[in-house]
Amino acid sequence: MGEISITKLLVVAALIILVFGTKKLRTLGGRPGVGYQGL
Repeated sequence: MGEISITKLLVVAALIILVFGTKKLRTLGGRPGVGYQGL
């Protein structure tokens, strides 16, 4: 596993977009506090 590269981050981001869909990401983006509560 080792280090995290930009390419790996882009692949993970693409997978997240495919799984959740853009509509769900927009609702989470509209409420940034909700996204950060999971951390």
